[in-house]
Amino acid sequence: MTLSRDPRELLAVASDLLDGVHDRFVSGVGAPSAVHKGPDDFATAVDLELEKRLTGELRDRTGIDVHGEEFGGPDLGSGPVWVLDPIDGTFNYSAGLPTAGTLLALLDDGVPVLGLTWLPLVGRRYAAVADGPLLEGGTPLPALGRTSLASSIVGLGALNIDSRGRIPGAYRLQVLAQLSRVSSRIRIHGSTGVDLAFTAAGILGGAVVFGHNAWDNAAGVALVRAAGGVVTDLGGKPWTVTSDSVLAGAPGVHGEILDILGSLGDPRSEPSGGRTQ
Repeated sequence: MTLSRDPRELLAVASDLLDGVHDRFVSGVGAPSAVHKGPDDFATAVDLELEKRLTGELRDRTGIDVHGEEFGGPDLGSGPVWVLDPIDGTFNYSAGLPTAGTLLALLDDGVPVLGLTWLPLVGRRYAAVADGPLLEGGTPLPALGRTSLASSIVGLGALNIDSRGRIPGAYRLQVLAQLSRVSSRIRIHGSTGVDLAFTAAGILGGAVVFGHNAWDNAAGVALVRAAGGVVTDLGGKPWTVTSDSVLAGAPGVHGEILDILGSLGDPRSEPSGGRTQ
């Protein structure tokens, strides 16, 4: 570890900066696509504006460089670095759905030491340093207790039957089908940040994240860990900044979902026809 400043001090600074963009985030809802990034993926002008603003402010206030979704940045595995997603759930944000927010984590040698998930459109602010507790609006929440998949709501990542790539749509559909045999309460929010933050807060029992980008995952991983949850990749290996997926859950739920995923085998064995995602 190379971090020289108190993580709680840095959390307070980061919280202040995210509070500072609240009004701009809210006023920009409905912004159209400004940059096409791939199939069903784009950035709005507000994404670009907020990333530039927060990157500059974080550097000025903390002296730590920033790696953002839109403009990139330094190596995430070496030394202290902020990793920022200015608008997670961009499609939702552009359409006017409230399941969108700003995600920010501080990594030290690739390990999340603090995470923040601000959801301005639903009035939720989640933050934590690595050893907890999880804070909602500055108030500590109780640690996650053991519970069962049958009694839980589960957040599921993006699903398109024709998608192909690392985790094909056909495999994702199998995950949905098998999870629904135990818990019929599956939700697709279209925001990794929402799924992981709500898992940390105990609103969801678990979350299955098919994406691998650190700006989507690192903040939520920090929150779930701080809350006493379990975080791995979909294969059950401990999550790292280079992991290709996330499985997060309360004690008990995580293990049940992992057993289901294990019964489905390697997703790379699925046919990969259709669209890239």
